[in-house]
Amino acid sequence: MATTSEIKIETGWKKRLLPEFETERMKKLKAFLVEQKKKGKKIFPRGEDWFSALNLTPFEKVRVVIVGQDPYHGDGQAHGLCFSVRDGVAFPPSLQNIFKELNADLGVPVPRHGSLEKWAKQGVLLMNAVLTVEEGRAASHQGKGWEEFTDRIIHLLNDEKENLVFVLWGSYAQKKGAFIDRKKHFVIESAHPSPLSAYRGFFGSRPFSKINAYLKSKGLKEIDWSLD
Repeated sequence: MATTSEIKIETGWKKRLLPEFETERMKKLKAFLVEQKKKGKKIFPRGEDWFSALNLTPFEKVRVVIVGQDPYHGDGQAHGLCFSVRDGVAFPPSLQNIFKELNADLGVPVPRHGSLEKWAKQGVLLMNAVLTVEEGRAASHQGKGWEEFTDRIIHLLNDEKENLVFVLWGSYAQKKGAFIDRKKHFVIESAHPSPLSAYRGFFGSRPFSKINAYLKSKGLKEIDWSLD
């Protein structure tokens, strides 16, 4: 993690989050990440992609928030947006199920690639609760300080904005978003899209049409969910 002055985050986020980088927990997180790299551990995503969700979706542009848990831990998968993989990378199972539900919900064809950058650039913040992971070790960076940092992001959005849509798939995301003010914002909750739980309420939940219906009801522009 760069020094505070070097941190490359979109200006709207940076002015709100700079105090976070001065906290003891973020200093400890930085020390942990530096130590892991010294030990030769491979960390995903690459350092320049840790804050991609914030950089692709400026604070002022956020309209929808999808909360993930951890980055993918396979080589070449994670690039800073939850559930997303770069063009040319095979779809992980959860992403396959997201595309199946999108097709069933809105008739959007399953895309040829798994990059969700087009969603991010329309105001869909695709944020994991934990922003780094060790190769091959799921959840290996949980409890190191990222969760409090991303909690702060959700608090800022909850407090400063209104008429956002928060999408909380699975119990982990639902606990993380428990404090969201449902009088100001629209919260969509269902089972997680992973193969372990998708048939317990994710399939058939129609989140994409619900998001657009809410945005339309508030006079806001709908999301174009097609990716090709």
